[in-house]
Amino acid sequence: MFRVNSLHDHHMNDSSYSNRRGFLGKISMGATIAGASSSWLLAQVPGNRPARAQGVKVIHPRARRPISYVIDDSTCLVNLNHFAVPQFRTAWGGGENYTQNWRDWPREIPDAFVRKFGEWCAENGIKGKWSVVPYPACVGRLDRQLPGWTREELVNSIDLVRTVIAPNWDIHPEMVTHTRVIDLKTGHPYEDHSTRFMENWDWTTGRSADEIAAYMSYALNILKNVGLKCEGITTPGGFGNGALPQLAQATQQSVRDVFGSEIPHYFRHAYDKGEQSVAPRVENASGLDTNDPKCVVSIVCCTGDWTGGWDNTPPGGADKYITADGKGGRVVEILERGEPACLLSHWTGIYFNGQELGFNIFKEVMHRLRAKYDDLHWMKLAELSRYSAARELTRIEKTPNGVNFQAPFACPDFTVEVAQRVTQPPKLGATPLEEVNSPLKLKSGTWFRDDKRTVVSFALPKGAINLQLS
Repeated sequence: MFRVNSLHDHHMNDSSYSNRRGFLGKISMGATIAGASSSWLLAQVPGNRPARAQGVKVIHPRARRPISYVIDDSTCLVNLNHFAVPQFRTAWGGGENYTQNWRDWPREIPDAFVRKFGEWCAENGIKGKWSVVPYPACVGRLDRQLPGWTREELVNSIDLVRTVIAPNWDIHPEMVTHTRVIDLKTGHPYEDHSTRFMENWDWTTGRSADEIAAYMSYALNILKNVGLKCEGITTPGGFGNGALPQLAQATQQSVRDVFGSEIPHYFRHAYDKGEQSVAPRVENASGLDTNDPKCVVSIVCCTGDWTGGWDNTPPGGADKYITADGKGGRVVEILERGEPACLLSHWTGIYFNGQELGFNIFKEVMHRLRAKYDDLHWMKLAELSRYSAARELTRIEKTPNGVNFQAPFACPDFTVEVAQRVTQPPKLGATPLEEVNSPLKLKSGTWFRDDKRTVVSFALPKGAINLQLS
């Protein structure tokens, strides 16, 4: 959901920003964080870190620029904002809050558009994350029935996500309903209609990791029941803002429990300006030398939603991402900084009530990015999380003849830069690697050299492996 930074909850208007964020003054155990910096909030608990050798640097996969596209508020058939706005309005007591003309918005985003969008993205190599809200705005559970649609329509819509979207996108639940909190004992929303029992606002504050994990597991199991695999979670609105350590623990616990995922991840934070790092954060790392290493990865987006927003607001436009001359824009800023760029949009704004305004803006963004860069590396969030975990948690030791790696997690396209120029082909174990004459030609099993460095890309196995350099 739309988050300008970690402390800016979407689904609000500017005039009511200050009085709606009061709950952020406390974390779940009641400790005050008044005056605490956002970097402190984002730090979470990193956990264990291994020793790293000097002169060996893990760089981006295949020495390229990682990029991903994060889409929120998507689900099957239901146009979430049509049903969510009146619930948000009720939670905030009416008045001047949530006065959008939601009755005129369509209740459905048709599968024809899902196919059109998914096939265009596949043709252009785009990867990322696509939410599937499991019980969208309390309309109906995807593993049971959506009132207003036939069973056949629902089954076909889920199958479309499975076959067209899922191959190139991580599927996340965006909690259970994205509106009201569900009582797990009854399967119905709580009677309290205030923000205290809305997923977007106060519910997580003061709750334990186990409570939050149980709620996440409820959402994950709905998607599991319809055959959609998840390795991560997306938080709706301010979900988890008052319980960030518990949010990370709950993600790790629930995604491992329901799907057995080795490296769970979650999307909670976004920064659309400033110098704050937007690199993925590897948290709660433990057991790195055991058969059951653990961690969870926090994915951070680097943009706001400038394609149309969750409620079809006038969009910021392509220039906010990348200017026509390719010299400016937030995505250029982040890529030139050397960090992965995760772009953010909302499915409702991409469709924009049938005008496809957000989709057209994103097409222009893609046109400009392709004109400027020839080394973009599109990744799912799970792929980015795995690479980040391997990058942070692999023990690296220099030897007289090369480098030893002890990896808790396997990782494709693992790429390292060694501060020396070798004179003979490196070997991974006993296997010689193939030399290429340009970094753009790097792929797994190849190496490149110039006057000052040697760059090697290979499939990092779990466990120990030796890279021989002489």
